[in-house]
Amino acid sequence: MYFLQSHTGELASLLTALCWTLCAVFFEKAGRRTGSLSVNILRLFLGILFLGTTTLFTRGMFFPNDATFHNWLWLGISGIIGFFLGDLFLFKSYTIIGSRTSQLVMSLAPMITATIGWIFLDEILSAKSILGIVTSVSGIMIAVAGKGLKPNVSLQGILYALGGAAGQALGLILSKKGMDGYDAVAATQIRAIFGFFSFILLVTFLKRWKQVIRAAGDVTSMKFITVGTVFGPFIGVSLSLYAVQHTETGIASTLMALVPIFIIAPAALMFKEKITVRQVIGAVVSIAGASVFFL
Repeated sequence: MYFLQSHTGELASLLTALCWTLCAVFFEKAGRRTGSLSVNILRLFLGILFLGTTTLFTRGMFFPNDATFHNWLWLGISGIIGFFLGDLFLFKSYTIIGSRTSQLVMSLAPMITATIGWIFLDEILSAKSILGIVTSVSGIMIAVAGKGLKPNVSLQGILYALGGAAGQALGLILSKKGMDGYDAVAATQIRAIFGFFSFILLVTFLKRWKQVIRAAGDVTSMKFITVGTVFGPFIGVSLSLYAVQHTETGIASTLMALVPIFIIAPAALMFKEKITVRQVIGAVVSIAGASVFFL
């Protein structure tokens, strides 16, 4: 019991990684059918509904009416940077340098988060925590790198992937600043609302509403999007905000970044991808680094 109480943030981070693993698998299947832009706006719309229904039962209100200006301001900016810009940059990098190379760059997110947390939140990491971050990130890089990397990597693609990593890092930092003890589920809804309206503006500007409506009418795609939303913007992101409330953002980000490790087995089963020796070695190294946080 003491172990659970003393490591609630770390355990929530691990559960977040597991949720995001399932979320990634289902969103990938939906994205292959309808496109990433449609998936993004539909997942946030469903996420707002799921989150509101939850807070209606737990807090007696569908929308976060009790949130302060401080909550709305910083969580709103976090939603725009994390849910909207970060994902836009990441999906764009997929089209230029491929998902494997993009995820390799994204594995730098924990180090970016730890650095920003140190500068803006005065979070000081111990030598043990720094060792855990470096070891875990190294394992992720080993697992993600391989034959799937493009030989002539585009600088533009790398910059987009770095934008995705920075968006994820800043999103966590701003979320921690914006919550200030506020309910994690309601805080997630505020982020989702701002991300959703940002996508509304983008879809309107690009004149893509026909594609979004078509995707909403595709029963198979909506099944994938709905399940992905449950594990992503609903449970996963709520857990991530709870995690940063109870541990340093650098540690939380590192444990959440284990998605490429956790996704190895599901990808092998659902997309017929072979598990390589490199992936196994990377997984062992990464998990060994993550275990340092629980010692």
